[in-house]
Amino acid sequence: MKLILTRHGETEENKNKILQGHRHGTLSSLGKKQAEKLALRLKTEKIDQIYTSDLGRALNTAKAIAQHHPEVSFHITKKLRERDMGEYEGKPWDKVNWNNPPKNLEPDTNLRKRAKAFIDSIYKKHPNKTVLAVAHAGINLAITTAILHKPAKEINKLGHQANTAVNIYELKEDKNHKIILFNCDKHLE
Repeated sequence: MKLILTRHGETEENKNKILQGHRHGTLSSLGKKQAEKLALRLKTEKIDQIYTSDLGRALNTAKAIAQHHPEVSFHITKKLRERDMGEYEGKPWDKVNWNNPPKNLEPDTNLRKRAKAFIDSIYKKHPNKTVLAVAHAGINLAITTAILHKPAKEINKLGHQANTAVNIYELKEDKNHKIILFNCDKHLE
């Protein structure tokens, strides 16, 4: 199975360095342009299924892509939501203490478990297909750790996902998965 995993376009909250978590967020004017550029980048890809987070910023990015793939089934799932930031949601990045996170911040282990459940689910349903998933930085990195068979504590060591970054993976039955492309945003140049 080929998995094309992307991140949503820039939001007003990204621009203002506000943590979103499970908040919907609003694509900024730049974010809407990024979504269009991503849609054009993926226009010629053979896509069999589209999955997206139910959060507005990812859903609106996925809808821009889906306009170029009107015949493709479109699935909305909470499995692709961003990490639940708990009481940090809506706060500026520089006003939170990552060394002493709140108890209601979703742990890396839960995020990775959700990522693995998503991968297992889509592979079971679409083993020989190309699946596009539109999600968020945190869950995208968790999906990557699951694909690489790395522990949850490795999530934050993979760096940051750019807005509308494209990641492409080859998922295999023997679990010897491959990264074909990671965090590519050349379509924005």
